[in-house]
Parts: sequence; C-alpha cells; structure tokens
Amino acid sequence: MELVEVTIDSIRVSLVSHHRIVVLKDPEDRYLPIWIGPFEADAITIALQGGDVARPLTHDLMRNIISETGASAQHILVSELRDDIFYARIVLDVEGRHVEVDSRPSDAIALAVRLKCPIYVSDSVMEKASIVPSSSMETVTAEEVEKFSAFADLIEDLDLSDLDPGEESPKADE
Repeated sequence: MELVEVTIDSIRVSLVSHHRIVVLKDPEDRYLPIWIGPFEADAITIALQGGDVARPLTHDLMRNIISETGASAQHILVSELRDDIFYARIVLDVEGRHVEVDSRPSDAIALAVRLKCPIYVSDSVMEKASIVPSSSMETVTAEEVEKFSAFADLIEDLDLSDLDPGEESPKADE
C-alpha cells in the first residue's frame, strides 16, 4: 500500500449541519475533506492551537496511556474509504512490536496532533476522495461530479476561496 503524508490544512464548519470537516492536504495540493463531529473538531483545534485544558480530554488521556506504557506512536493512517466511511489506524511501537489499532479518522488525527506523529493517507483513498482545486472552481467536469457524488453537499458548501496555493499550510506541531 502506497502512503501519502498529509498535513492538516483546516477545520471547516458545515453550513448545513452541526458537523465539521477536517481538510487534509498532501504535497501535490490535493485536499481530502473528512466529515467529523464537533467534539473531535474542538479536540483537534485545541491541540493545534496549543490550548490548555484543566483536565485531560479523551485524546490527552490516550496520549498519556501510550507514553506511560512505553509505547510510541509511529504514525496514523487513513487507510480505507468504504461505503462513504473513512477508516483509520493508529500505528504504534510497543516494546519493539508493531501494533495497529482501529480508529475513526477524527480520533486518530486528534491523537496525532498531540503525539506530534505523521499523518498518512493511503494513495487509493486520495485517488477516490481528494479534491484538486482548479483556478476556477466553477469548472467541474461530469467525471468529477460522478467521482465526488458522495461529497456533493460538502463540495457545494465548501468555501476554498481563502486557499492560496503558494501559502504554507499549518503544521501539526506549530
């Protein structure tokens, strides 16, 4: 399986529901939007902004368990897209043993930000679900509409006008 390293480009708010969208970006300027819940969006945002909370949140607890048991996170992987649902794996080294833990992408991303470990997406997922902004977002081919039919609402509501192809995206450890 070919892996593509991504960074967190942004967290967007859906205008039609209470859901949020985490947008991952690869070096080829492909954007992968993943619907996530508001609590997971807040957990990712708090960690990206270096915010402090009075007591550990769930993802802080997970980070603490990993570090206190001597394990280390190698990376997280958005591994599959099946029936319009993304799947992820948290890849750990536990005393020299390779361990992969099933996870929702939102939880894996929130944990990756806290552990400062890389985020990868399988190339097959990027091929199926990524968006490549064109200079004119109004020109979408019939093939692109069919390819992204599962994301029709997202694409219609997603405002990419503030994306600057020459601008550096924020890194998880900033």
